Amino acid sequence: MSQTDDTTTDDTATTGDDTTTTAEFGLSFELTPSESVRDSAEREVILSDPGFGKHFTDHMVSIRWTLDEGWHAARVHPYGPLQLDPAASVLHYAQEIFEGMKAYRHADGSIWSFRPDANGRRLQRSARRLALPELSTDDFVESVKQLVQVDSSWVPSAPETSLYLRPFMIASESFLGVRAAQQVDYHVIASPAGAYFTGGVAPVSIWLTTNYARAGKGGTGAAKTGGNYASSLLPQQEAYENGCQQVLFLDSSESTYIEELGGMNVVLVYADGTLVTPDSDSILEGITRDSILELAEARGHRVERRRVSLDEWRDGVENGDIVEVFACGTAAVVVPIAELKGEGFHVGSPAAEGGPLTMSLREELTDIQYGRRDDVHGWMTRLDA
Repeated sequence: MSQTDDTTTDDTATTGDDTTTTAEFGLSFELTPSESVRDSAEREVILSDPGFGKHFTDHMVSIRWTLDEGWHAARVHPYGPLQLDPAASVLHYAQEIFEGMKAYRHADGSIWSFRPDANGRRLQRSARRLALPELSTDDFVESVKQLVQVDSSWVPSAPETSLYLRPFMIASESFLGVRAAQQVDYHVIASPAGAYFTGGVAPVSIWLTTNYARAGKGGTGAAKTGGNYASSLLPQQEAYENGCQQVLFLDSSESTYIEELGGMNVVLVYADGTLVTPDSDSILEGITRDSILELAEARGHRVERRRVSLDEWRDGVENGDIVEVFACGTAAVVVPIAELKGEGFHVGSPAAEGGPLTMSLREELTDIQYGRRDDVHGWMTRLDA
């Protein structure tokens, strides 16, 4: 039942003193300004120490899809609670997907996003797997632009800060039968985010879980859906109890091959300069990971996407074949992995520092994101114009 609306129009209309509709892409967005916008003083207090995911901007985006009408009723409106019937499909069958991305303020005050089209395409792949309708990439990017343009004052300007954007899609039809929902809602919310590493990039310790799997073959592991993260929470608690910041999962079939962390991809750097990242149909395709690997390839490094056994990681570190290991994702961008430990297993050292290639690639990527380096790849999209 996947559908994509690629209808385009060029007109702009007004629907009253407070509400406007713009129609640059397939959908027209109606704007209803909030009557309780936080004043600049309150907003600046929040932006001075936003944390992550604790505070939200004044507005949000909503679009509805139905089997009969497709995508429609696109609007930017005041941030607030959602109204869901107790029988809404998402509450019973977890038909839900989401994305995570950031808006960056550059030195000249302009606001940009990093590869939002890639997030839109990944949302489409997730929708396909969860039997949800596909939103066109143009409308996805436009939904983010609409929200950022209204709430642009919420994009922080301090070093390494950003506005975190959370587009998500839920099955909102009230129906308890087991089938794909025929009514779906898409929303975008935004939250100012502080620097992930306040005291500099710090290598992390990873806990190897041998009791739990993140996803199975043929399952939803390659989709960005909440259930994958729910399954990681218990082993993540286990990681904390063992002094680790993240948990590493192995494949569910043989418990032999590396999959990914609870919310990040893994990359191993070999002594000959080769970068290797685990590959399977249950690993989420990381946009940050793919970008980092593309930067490495541009420098002349060989990149391999393949199965990687736990033994290969351990033996490679011990004999010197593997010289750096790092994790990557939207929130932290790139973080060095100092050690991997589990029950009866240990490799690396908690005192290990970030490797030179790891830190250099992180610097290059963040320089592109914040406008400190030329975007020769065409990855950045301006959101405030």
